[in-house]
Amino acid sequence: MTGHLVFQTTVVVCMHMVGVAMLLALWRLLRGPTVPDRILALDTLSVTAIAELMLFGMYLNSAVYFEAALVIAMLGFCSTVVLSKFVLRRDIVE
Repeated sequence: MTGHLVFQTTVVVCMHMVGVAMLLALWRLLRGPTVPDRILALDTLSVTAIAELMLFGMYLNSAVYFEAALVIAMLGFCSTVVLSKFVLRRDIVE
């Protein structure tokens, strides 16, 4: 086996593992008993989506997916902060 083939196989296996983690986070998002559980599941889902895009960009050797992961990271962080603030204070704007 060459080094390139080992790397490609490792990336594909990691993509499948991250996909399973996304499914588990989606299950917690839909089934979470409380609102904080759902917010945490949404944050976990955004982090795993970032990881999936990074792995896919490595697999295809394309920089476009890294930029998309950066956009999802910014939106995921902002959405988590806004949802957490709304749960705590029931008001978003200060």
